[in-house]
Amino acid sequence: MHHIVPVILAGGSGTRLWPLSRALYPKQFLALAGTQTLFQQAVLRLTGLQGDAVSAAPPLVVGNEEHRFMLLEQLREIKVGAGALLLEPMGRNTAPALTLAAIAAQAAEPGNSGAADPIMVVTPADQTVTDAAAFSAALLAAIEVAAEGGIVTLGIVPDRPETGFGYIHSEGRGPVRQVKAFVEKPDLATAQRYLADGGYAWNSGMFVLRASVWLAALSHFRPDIATATRAAWVGRSTDASFVRPDAKAFAAIPSESIDYAVMEPSPAQPDAGFTVKMLPLAAGWSDLGAWDAVWQVSERDADGNAGHGDTMFENSRNTLVHATSRLVSAVGLDNVIVVETPDAVLVADRERSQEVKQIVARLQKSERSEASLPRRVYRPWGWYDSVDAGPRFQVKRICVKPGGRLSLQMHHHRAEHWIVVSGTAEVTCGDKTLLLSENQSTYIPLGQTHRLANPGKLPLELIEVQSGSYLGEDDIVRFEDTYGRVAADKPAGPP
Repeated sequence: MHHIVPVILAGGSGTRLWPLSRALYPKQFLALAGTQTLFQQAVLRLTGLQGDAVSAAPPLVVGNEEHRFMLLEQLREIKVGAGALLLEPMGRNTAPALTLAAIAAQAAEPGNSGAADPIMVVTPADQTVTDAAAFSAALLAAIEVAAEGGIVTLGIVPDRPETGFGYIHSEGRGPVRQVKAFVEKPDLATAQRYLADGGYAWNSGMFVLRASVWLAALSHFRPDIATATRAAWVGRSTDASFVRPDAKAFAAIPSESIDYAVMEPSPAQPDAGFTVKMLPLAAGWSDLGAWDAVWQVSERDADGNAGHGDTMFENSRNTLVHATSRLVSAVGLDNVIVVETPDAVLVADRERSQEVKQIVARLQKSERSEASLPRRVYRPWGWYDSVDAGPRFQVKRICVKPGGRLSLQMHHHRAEHWIVVSGTAEVTCGDKTLLLSENQSTYIPLGQTHRLANPGKLPLELIEVQSGSYLGEDDIVRFEDTYGRVAADKPAGPP
């Protein structure tokens, strides 16, 4: 019996899928292929590996501190409990992330059933697979190889000369192949040669190996990363399923990928003793790295058009239209991407959709909110949508999930009017508590301590009208919070 620990690397940003993907709501939390999000699909693919020869622990999820409640909520939706949510205070690439997971997998942490050296099955959280049976078969075969101490990667069998992926060069034609080298993203002529050669596969970023093997290989090739990550782990704090490495120590870890830290030097230094094997995978895999990839995996009409949301096509070909809040129609378009969100619209040549990241970089340089925040912002208690704003006023639509409670708070610069649209609101205002139902309203004066909660079994929706001299999200003083944000998320205050 092989004991495995699924490891989900969920810290990516997905800038090339802007404007749907934002820094604070990246692509792994979006349902781009099917009804479940990419993160949920990744979790279910690995937790579904149970079998006669395999036992699986609850997954270890490595993600961004700012995404912790989205991770928890999306796991709750698919009824999967995490062994631990390992929260990175800042991005340090995938090598430190996997190191945290390897240490946690060996430690007496939540989710470890006691196996001293489990096999880690590692996947990014932002990919999709259409052939679940082929995917599971490949992973089960990889587990058998990893059980003997090998490092195993899954190589995607290429079906086109792709320039957007790194490649794995292997030798042999059997189900398990020896990796000769990991190579960078090629130009078109090189990619065509790789495809004709047959000995090259796309690098999926999925790995299977024992926790001890990863830690030993990292200590050999990058002892600086290994030592610094262990120091951050030693200083960790734990809150239920949240595990936070020490922030100061984590900031000192060199930022490096799994490939650069271990996978690339391993075949180049065979005397080190860390062999890398590759299993070819043909399972309808896509990393959905750009809008063109979303078009490729989408259901298309006879003219090659793919529509998501309320869309119409007229005399258009090979075009993707993704609408989120209104009707979007396309007339006379060919090989075009159109993505509509409430606060931003993207129109791009489908073959140049990788260049969207350059727009995001310009937005970030200009410090525009469209780079990081969607109009609908998710919170542990629910979400809010900024419907309208102007000088000295802002209108929000707020949804509080059943049992959700906002923090007991106060604002220095704004007053608020709340109008209940549906559900039941429990409102604390100063020393008074009242229940409001549909079509009822209340007023929160500037400087008044207050709290909003949903005591019912149905979602609470309300309209909030803010008025005052400053309406920024940092004008908040939290006195008490169900979600532990009084200390962890203390705002800097308004300017």
